[in-house]
Amino acid sequence: MIAIAWVNLVMLFRDRTNVFFVVVFPIVLIMVFGLSFGSGFSPRLGVAGGSTPLAAELVTALETSGRMQVVRVGDAEEAREGVERGRLAAALIIPDGYDRALTRYVPVTLSFISRQEPDALQLGAAVRSVVNQVTMPARAAAYVREGSFDELVRRAGQVSVPGIAVRFTALGAATIPRNVSSFDIAATSQLLLFTFLTSLTGAAALIETRRLGLSRRMYAAPVSSRTILLGEAAGRVAVALTQALIIMVGSGLLFGVRWGDPLGAAALVLAFSLVGGGAAMLLGSALRTGQQAVSVGLLVGLGLAAIGGTMAPIDFFPETMRRLAHVTPHAWALDGFAELLRRDGTIADVLPQLGVLIAFAAILFALGAWRLRAALTR
Repeated sequence: MIAIAWVNLVMLFRDRTNVFFVVVFPIVLIMVFGLSFGSGFSPRLGVAGGSTPLAAELVTALETSGRMQVVRVGDAEEAREGVERGRLAAALIIPDGYDRALTRYVPVTLSFISRQEPDALQLGAAVRSVVNQVTMPARAAAYVREGSFDELVRRAGQVSVPGIAVRFTALGAATIPRNVSSFDIAATSQLLLFTFLTSLTGAAALIETRRLGLSRRMYAAPVSSRTILLGEAAGRVAVALTQALIIMVGSGLLFGVRWGDPLGAAALVLAFSLVGGGAAMLLGSALRTGQQAVSVGLLVGLGLAAIGGTMAPIDFFPETMRRLAHVTPHAWALDGFAELLRRDGTIADVLPQLGVLIAFAAILFALGAWRLRAALTR
């Protein structure tokens, strides 16, 4: 049984393309999603102009706002090209006559260039807020116009206007606690996505052993059919566990990802690997060619991942879609990891999720063993 399982692992890594998709690609996606959804990432704002005193004051305010990374560019054309090519999230063009216009109470226009993307639109709101704050004394001076510009700006800065006290009260519990990083969330979803996907596409190895007649020769050896079936099942689970461990260890070392209670996390990973192994065994015994296994595996794996909430946070799903998501093992595994990470749960808190995952695995392995025995003995 161990020998059969080991052969399946060797076949997985013998193909060099699998090394990329099993080891490198998941870690890259965790990094991309982790940076995209937070973790201190600041959008890059290109600024053209700003050499005069008042314009330099505006640029300094943008740099110290903490909402963006200001990048100086040569001119408006360079700023536009940087936005078009994605090097900059947006760009602000400060005209040459900015100081002269303010001191002479003449309206001046600052051009903001961005793509129609959520991050760029949020950056535009932040830039507008800083510009309004910096230019408020100049606009107040333009309203009064009695005395020198510098004196009016100085007096406007000293004016104290009584404000309205606003009190904020947070009700309920946060969906995602502050101690859970975007890398934690990304790693959890990618763990489930790639563990299941690699298991299904790896079912081509089982088809290959049948096509080459290896399985029939094993039957001719003094080995019971039960041992052969257990060996193939162990091979499928070993592939899934290997993928899961690569993601867990790699994301933990590179991005400091936490998985909650170690015993609970290990139980969830083992249970989900059993589900992936059972699905792979059923797929590998039902199809006839490796191309079919890869194609169907990608379709089923990505489809269930999308429905189960590993591609978009299940918290954003409407109520009907949340119920539908729980026809997949992915949603139950996500619920288990959420219990460990967001509520500091233990293995006792994820027993319901473990029970459902083990039931999924038992059904899939039973169908897979039945179908594989029929395929090998007919």
